[in-house]
Amino acid sequence: MASDPARTYPSELPVLPLRETIVFPLTLQPLAISRPVSVESVNRALAGDRLLFLALQHSDREDPEPDDLRHIGTIAAIRQMAKVPNGGVHVIVEGLTRANAETVTRSQLALRATVAPLPETFERTIEVDAYVRRLQELIDRALAVTSGLSQELRGLVMGIDDPLRLVYLLASLLDIKAEEKQRILESNDLTTKLKVVADALNREIALLELKGKIESAAQQEMSDAQRQYFLRQQLKAIQDELGEGEKPEGQELRKRFAEAKLPESVAAIANREVDRLERMTPASPEYQMIRTYIDWILDIPWSSMTEDRLDPVAAREVLDQDHYDLDKVKERIVEYLAVQKLKRGTGSPAGAVSLKGPILCFVGAPGVGKTSLGQSIARAMNRKFVRISLGGVRDEADIRGHRRTYIGAFPGRIVQALKQAGAMNPVFMLDEIDKISVGFQGDPASALLEVLDPAQNHSFRDHYLEINVDLSRVLFIATANQLGTVHPALLDRMEIISLAGYSEEEKLHIARRYLIPRQLEEHGLTREMVTFDDDAVRRVISYYTREAGVRSLERQIGAITRKIAARVATDGAGGAADHPEGAPHANQTPIAVRADDVQGFLGPPRFHDEVSFRTSRPGVATGVAWTETGGDVLFIEASLLPGGHHNLILTGQLGNVMQESARAAVSHIRAQAKELEVSPDFLDKYDLHVHVPAGAIPKDGPSAGVTIATAIVSALRNQPVREDVAMTGEITLTGLVLPVGGIREKALAARRHGVKTFILPARNLPDLIELPAEVRNGMNFVPVETLIDVLRVALPQPTPAT
Repeated sequence: MASDPARTYPSELPVLPLRETIVFPLTLQPLAISRPVSVESVNRALAGDRLLFLALQHSDREDPEPDDLRHIGTIAAIRQMAKVPNGGVHVIVEGLTRANAETVTRSQLALRATVAPLPETFERTIEVDAYVRRLQELIDRALAVTSGLSQELRGLVMGIDDPLRLVYLLASLLDIKAEEKQRILESNDLTTKLKVVADALNREIALLELKGKIESAAQQEMSDAQRQYFLRQQLKAIQDELGEGEKPEGQELRKRFAEAKLPESVAAIANREVDRLERMTPASPEYQMIRTYIDWILDIPWSSMTEDRLDPVAAREVLDQDHYDLDKVKERIVEYLAVQKLKRGTGSPAGAVSLKGPILCFVGAPGVGKTSLGQSIARAMNRKFVRISLGGVRDEADIRGHRRTYIGAFPGRIVQALKQAGAMNPVFMLDEIDKISVGFQGDPASALLEVLDPAQNHSFRDHYLEINVDLSRVLFIATANQLGTVHPALLDRMEIISLAGYSEEEKLHIARRYLIPRQLEEHGLTREMVTFDDDAVRRVISYYTREAGVRSLERQIGAITRKIAARVATDGAGGAADHPEGAPHANQTPIAVRADDVQGFLGPPRFHDEVSFRTSRPGVATGVAWTETGGDVLFIEASLLPGGHHNLILTGQLGNVMQESARAAVSHIRAQAKELEVSPDFLDKYDLHVHVPAGAIPKDGPSAGVTIATAIVSALRNQPVREDVAMTGEITLTGLVLPVGGIREKALAARRHGVKTFILPARNLPDLIELPAEVRNGMNFVPVETLIDVLRVALPQPTPAT
């Protein structure tokens, strides 16, 4: 391996730039090469005489320029090469001689240099021999201090007679910085090289002796319980000797605190935790817990907010683009933005303004657009949107988080949602708030009381963070299908906005504006390829769906578009040579879906007009009921049974309130039998059986009172109820008809079933204002005050023949 001064080298060689390493002459060095510029240089060397010029790189650039390289380097030969899977190579190079790069140029991807060898000659003096002996003694001391060095190193060093080879061998083995190694390579004085290597070896021995001293001093008192303390003291002693008192990790965290612009109170807590972190060893279990806690503090966007769009007109346009009707909700959002705009105009500070007033709660049947409306509101206000599903949540920790004393603790959903939003003023959609459960872990609804109270949520305290979090800028929107299961205190904090079901005309508009275009896009079709007639959509609405919302309607439209897509793709497959992807021809005839085609796509109708069939016999009356899914028609049957034991049989899984309504109806009919034109002693002759079909479904509520009474009178008179009449209202013992709720949902359900006349309590007339115009104009609404008024409409006396 000795250098041959008489050997000649090419004047131009490929350049291999090195980072944080030096290859000395007269030594072997393994190198892992992955950068494209380095791989290219190796390939060019292998294609020629296997020689490279190795030079230290000034910077850490991935693709160095010629001026990034040191001029003094090493000419080396590639002795072994192996390729690795990631495209790089591993090589073993032998340093041959020093060289000076007179010029460095880029040739395509690789670097090339014009080099001039710098042969090293020296005179063997007494000083040189003294340094060589000093190095040999230092190697003996190093072997005595530690057992981490191989004993073969001593024999290797003692067997080297060339001082230059000894210098380069020890310099390559010692832990010396790359800049200091470069100075050794560049030095032309052998004595200087020997002195630098001896000083470096002295430092290594001193460090090894100090390490042994620390171990010896700590070993005397160390036990199993003191091991962690010993390691911490050992680390501290090493840091003090190296002048690195503070961990770089602590410096980085404090830098991130400054960049995050943490509030003063939060920054104080965060810095306190960093101080604790620096006193711990990374192997400690608590170390990772504190680090995770600090990461959560940094993940919360304490000072980040989005700028609200305070133009009410533009916001209303966005809401109208996304949803049809729902004017009450849209007006409420526009009012909120208008107030914020006026407050901004009167000199309020810029930025998002804290929400004042109740939290919004959308209540309605499934599929009416509650959740998507929240997304539209966020888009209209230019805010981030986060949906938090509360269905089935039964642990208070889901809202407030777990305390840090538990292994695996983490913040609650509110703090997690803030992290997800990346701003302190998002729109939070608390979905399915009526389906929160209560378990032995606590009541999540009680935890929400603080979250949804504008007077308290400016200092919401999560159990994990134990830091006040300001939620006053968050716009909370809750959704529910019903309010009966919602905590009363929560209801008091929310502004309830009811989203009733849609009429047939409204569903038609929604289908044309939103559902059909969306389904066509999802199935790879265009409006030019497929058209839907209004009559076809009405047929789907009337005979294949019966719901308050539009989810089932969209599924049926999706089924039609799937079948059309299959037909189009199949027809287009015949021209695969001209259309490789099986796409339809541009001039293909558009497919029009008409009312007569619906059954071919969807099969036989699922729903039929059964009102006339069910009410064709005496003793059957049509009522309407409010349900979680909107409204529905209820057929109540009354039958007279021979026997006369004064028995009243109630079946159909009726609740207590509904059973009491039936008994009140029977009592009133007996008391007013003459006015109602029935026999007063009918219970002496017959037992009475009242049944409400769909017995598997529980039913309750007072609004079926007039329907039960009408069915009983119909059975007693043996006169069928008018087939086009439906009714609702609570009945009293005196025969008065009292108001009930859910008129909009009930009226829409009656219209879906083809009812033309709707009997309702007179005091519910103001509720008709909320009905769509086509429903008010398409049905006859009859207000009544007593049961006699109901019977005049439902059981009219036949006109005598003339």
